[in-house]
Amino acid sequence: MHCPKCGAPDTRVVDSREAEDGTSIRRRRECDRCQERFTTFERTESARIQVLKRDGSRQEFDRRKLASAIEKAASKALAPEGIAGVIDDIESTIRASGTAEVGSRRIGEMVLERLETLDAMSYLRFKIVYARMDEPDALYDELAALVRRREEAKRRLHGEQMALPIAEAVPPVVAAKRSRRR
Repeated sequence: MHCPKCGAPDTRVVDSREAEDGTSIRRRRECDRCQERFTTFERTESARIQVLKRDGSRQEFDRRKLASAIEKAASKALAPEGIAGVIDDIESTIRASGTAEVGSRRIGEMVLERLETLDAMSYLRFKIVYARMDEPDALYDELAALVRRREEAKRRLHGEQMALPIAEAVPPVVAAKRSRRR
């Protein structure tokens, strides 16, 4: 690993530990030449995922590129950890499907599915760019649909809570006193 400060090829690992719920390893390194300390992350690499772009070209799945797109849309309510969680979830879903190639449209849909439940404003911003909305009416229609879906979800959740049986308070069982024989 080359030092980011001086570019020296000789660096050594000072500390290693598990990071991100066991999906990667965090390593603290030190440069042998300038003693600069820096952090690297190692992630297991299985079969590479190819992304089929709208123009027909193919690119390798890039977490940083996806993170950048989500960050541009994200409101302050969506923390960097939340964005990383969205990307982890999308990547693991793609890998679990067993496919080696996924369309960029499907990735966009997966982002929207997750943002809708996490943060409505981030969802709308991402949707505007993803769907190339350039008409105010299209934005209004999407906003109305989002509000309707959120209300339905609230009603469903409320209905599920109402349907749960409420157990009546059961009086505690009092053990009968036994007389001790002497």
